[in-house]
Amino acid sequence: MMYKIIEKKKIWFIFSGLLILISLFFIFTGGLKLGIDFTGGTLMQINFKNEIPETNEIRENLNQLELGEIKVQKSGQESILLRLKTLSNQERNNIITSLEEKFGPVTEESFESIGPTIGQELKQKAFVAIALVLVGIIIYISWAFRKIKFSHINSPVFGFNAIIALIHDILITLGVFAALGFFFNIEVDIFFVTALLTILGFSVHDTIVVFDRVREGLTKGESEDFDEILNKSINQTIVRSLNTSITTLLVLLALLLFGGESIRFFILALIIGVIIGTYSSIFIASPLLSVWYHRKN
Repeated sequence: MMYKIIEKKKIWFIFSGLLILISLFFIFTGGLKLGIDFTGGTLMQINFKNEIPETNEIRENLNQLELGEIKVQKSGQESILLRLKTLSNQERNNIITSLEEKFGPVTEESFESIGPTIGQELKQKAFVAIALVLVGIIIYISWAFRKIKFSHINSPVFGFNAIIALIHDILITLGVFAALGFFFNIEVDIFFVTALLTILGFSVHDTIVVFDRVREGLTKGESEDFDEILNKSINQTIVRSLNTSITTLLVLLALLLFGGESIRFFILALIIGVIIGTYSSIFIASPLLSVWYHRKN
């Protein structure tokens, strides 16, 4: 059975267009909620020996210390996360003392403090890392497919279409996390950047598998019809792509359920990236080659 994926490319483009529009809406209205890795500040995880109090009770108790804006978030059944400005050691001790006096014994499970300069530097380095990866992918694909010459289809065309598919994947992943920030106040941290870089690698790997099959079809002269070569190549690799993604997703789902709170959103970003990356390698990257071919011919 041969799936007519290239023939129905308008359907995939409309579907992706809608996803990107929704993503852009959340990115430009609410934007990503940046964690202290990027904004600077303090993150404390406090464990309560007795019953964990309500977040508004904790906030009211700490407001008397005049530490500025304090974000309180429950973490599991016994702990809370406090996000606030960069603290001195005295202010840190005052928080523990104040909580113990009001709610009983508490334990500081973790303490993380990042200055605003380091946060800004991390943000700049994250953008530079992603930009360098995209440029590197264009150069690599252009070199790997350098012997391809079919009508107006040459190696840089493969590279730029792979990048468009990657941008598609990144935009939708950013959109999902902007929506999570908008509705649930979920923040992104430096692990999110690691997840984005991993998504770039996974997505381009899947796309190259399809492109490589296209290259073989062109080299062997399997057909004069470019769309037929594209469709045949996708159909020959689709089962492999789906099997790879499904087995990867099973591992990620296990980590999401049992991996702990600290890596939950890192794993969620990977899951979204694997699903979108698999979709784009099949339904976006190669159909874009078809669009390029027909525009030039």
